Amino acid sequence: MSYFDHLDIPALKRDYPVADWLQRFRGTSRDELRALQQRRFLALTEFAWQVPFYQRLWGAEGAEPGDIRSLDDLPRLPTYSKEDLMASVEAHPPLGDFHGRGAHADPPPMIFHTTSGTTGRPQPLIWGPKSREVQNMLLARIYALQGIRADDVIHSVYGFGMVNGGHYIREAVNHWVGAQILTAGTGAETPSAQQVHLMRDFGATVLVGFGDYLKRLAEVAREEGLEPGRDIKIRAISGHLGADPAEVLSGLWGGAEVFDWYGVGDTGTIAGQGPDRQGMHIFEDAQMVEVLDVDTGTPTDGPGDLVCTCLYKDDLFPVIRFNTHDVTRILPGENPLGTPFRRMEGFLGRSDNMVKLRGINVFPHSIGALLQAQFPAMTGEFVCRVTSTAGRENMEVLVEAAGGDPAPMQDLLKARLGVQIGVTIVAPGDTAALTQIEQRQKPIRMIRG
Repeated sequence: MSYFDHLDIPALKRDYPVADWLQRFRGTSRDELRALQQRRFLALTEFAWQVPFYQRLWGAEGAEPGDIRSLDDLPRLPTYSKEDLMASVEAHPPLGDFHGRGAHADPPPMIFHTTSGTTGRPQPLIWGPKSREVQNMLLARIYALQGIRADDVIHSVYGFGMVNGGHYIREAVNHWVGAQILTAGTGAETPSAQQVHLMRDFGATVLVGFGDYLKRLAEVAREEGLEPGRDIKIRAISGHLGADPAEVLSGLWGGAEVFDWYGVGDTGTIAGQGPDRQGMHIFEDAQMVEVLDVDTGTPTDGPGDLVCTCLYKDDLFPVIRFNTHDVTRILPGENPLGTPFRRMEGFLGRSDNMVKLRGINVFPHSIGALLQAQFPAMTGEFVCRVTSTAGRENMEVLVEAAGGDPAPMQDLLKARLGVQIGVTIVAPGDTAALTQIEQRQKPIRMIRG
């Protein structure tokens, strides 16, 4: 059977609405949402018990089939992370044993990508047709919430190759948005100068991608004699901004509306920002999100590690309590859109890149936003260099700026973070070789040595 033979499109649209998702969930109570989550969670765990990885992971904690009877039992299950998946690959090459192909007499087609491998060997990422399309539909929800329409021309700088990003964005746009998409990819795939001319020539109205590279493209446009807002009329940007202020990216692109959203390779889309600008709306009909203290692993509103259970991934690769090691926090209060979904802050840093300086947790990814908000001469590009002397770690930040005095920057970091961090100002473009911003979707923000 083909990919499409395994899909019941009317059922998918009913179960995971896209354009009309707000109307579907507005006014729904938390109890009604909990009942929906409960049904999906039990189907998910029933499938996961047939997967060797979960049999081993849960069995080591003394769990047996039948022990998990409701969502209340979710905290009894252990979390896991990329390291556990890579150990599975090492023991069971090349795919590991965390997929459930063996649970099917006639397995559905497998959609296969990998992570980028920036921190080591690439990790396999696996979907069946159902989980792939729901992932695409959740992203299309975000685009609908952010006002992206079928008559837009979307320029995407998400990477291709073995990584998931560019393929998944293209599928979401083609299958569920209906807009024209320019699949430019990273600067390594389509040179930056060529990209800005593509935008002008084909009338791009929306940019999607990682905020760091989108900032770089605005600089390249001006280097090429093209003025964003006049020659390239971008009206909206939807991407991964991290801790960077949206106002900076908007200003670089002629006042375009800028929206953030969040997801990772294993889980797909988790949450997105809407025009209310009051945090990211978590699609809790599809994603169960926990935030756990980085040091203790206990529940917290944050900041802490985001742990995700994908309620819809019950066909090939179940994801149950996956620790992303991305740091965020849950926002208090009622949802301003009238849905029962909780909201979260955006990406605040990575706990596995966290540096402990004099007993204080410092997240390198957040430093650029702290500085840029106060020092407009900064281009937004930076990299943190961590060194260790006699067992004591120290951090220096290389900041691209058009001149200036590093002392006020050091004072700001000391005041905001509570620890001394050195700052060295370098010329615009001088950190590019270290961050690899032209080659990577996610620039390097911390180096050691």
